[in-house]
Amino acid sequence: MSTLVDRPHTALLVIDVQNGVVQHAYDRDRVVGNIAALVDRARAAGVEVVWVQHRSEELPTGSEQWQYVPELARRDDEALVHKAYGDSFEETDLESVLATRGVGRLVVTGAQTDACIRSTLHGAITRGYDATLVADAHTTEDLSAYGAPAPEQVIAHTNLYWRYHSAPGRTAGTVDTADVDFAAPVPA
Repeated sequence: MSTLVDRPHTALLVIDVQNGVVQHAYDRDRVVGNIAALVDRARAAGVEVVWVQHRSEELPTGSEQWQYVPELARRDDEALVHKAYGDSFEETDLESVLATRGVGRLVVTGAQTDACIRSTLHGAITRGYDATLVADAHTTEDLSAYGAPAPEQVIAHTNLYWRYHSAPGRTAGTVDTADVDFAAPVPA
């Protein structure tokens, strides 16, 4: 269990699934479909869905690139966290949003695997959260022209190391979309 006191609830984090972020992402349609299915299942189970939205020079606030993809629609009563750094906790209100809702366990989805997903996972675990990555519900673009591995390798590597990640009093791990059960504790 998380090291956060009185935080028994789980939240689904949907990180940066914005037009400009996933436009050229690896396996985009399947990943977005998996995230949409998780959003529906979380809502049906009464689990908080928290949306995280990045802004930058390439993603100016209000632009088409900044908007979430049309396949995903946030409800007005669902939290929206705006960020400017990779770690979704850094200089945002994410911590207070989660504290208000009693959340100590995070189920993480979104983009980009090698940037905001990894940063947020590490930011969560160091802040005392349990953090489970949905192995088939995150993606990245092909940055191999800059020396990075192919996107499928980036995703596989992230899944591999997060599956075995640990910290005192906290759980990490991965789970596939089909195996996420919001009615039960998230498997680690």
